[in-house]
This record gives sequence, C-alpha cells and structure tokens, in this order.
Amino acid sequence: QVQLVESGGGLVQPGGSLRLSCTASGSIFRVAAMGWYRQAPGKQRELVASITSGGITNYAEAVKGRFTSSRDNAKNTVYLQMNSLKREDTAVYYCNADITSLTVARLAYWGQGTQVTVSS
Repeated sequence: QVQLVESGGGLVQPGGSLRLSCTASGSIFRVAAMGWYRQAPGKQRELVASITSGGITNYAEAVKGRFTSSRDNAKNTVYLQMNSLKREDTAVYYCNADITSLTVARLAYWGQGTQVTVSS
C-alpha cells in the first residue's frame, strides 16, 4: 500500500552532476526521516544521506560538500543533488523512508533502486 519510486539515475562523467528523486505514495499518514543509501558491487549497502521531516540532514563523510539532500513534505518527496561525482560514487542508490500508513505502524520502506554510473 506504500511504495517509494526513485528516478534520476544514469551515466555521467567524472565531475558531473545528477539529481535523484524519490516519491512516497499510497495510504500515508506520516513520513518521518527519509534518506539515501547506496550499494556498489561487492560492497555492503551504506548510508549516503538522511533528512528529518524538519530538514535536518546527515551525510556520509565521503559525500560531504558534494551531495545535498532536500525534501518537499507536501509531495512526500526527497531529493539528492550529487555534484562533483567521482568514479567511486558508482552504485545502485536506494531511497529509504520511515512511514506510518493508515493501517500499519511505522515501518521502513525501500525503493527499487536506481543505477548511478560515473565513467568517462
């Protein structure tokens, strides 16, 4: 009944930029924290950025100063602006959100993932 849909991934050259979006839809009562994780081949999934409903952000050290997370609470949407991309940013990026639906207590939901490839 609740789903997260991501968009915005793709192929970009080193130094380039991409903007990811993730929208939560369904029988939503409240969306708490939202965030982005990534998983590169052969590596564990790691937190990239998170943002509370009040707009407080947290970033992994590897992306500080290059990535910016924001959200539109009215649209239940979170964004990840990625600048100065590096080859090591190549991964599948997943959206995550803590959501209370009309029928289910607070749960963590995941998007399907979107591929980001940084290559020349």
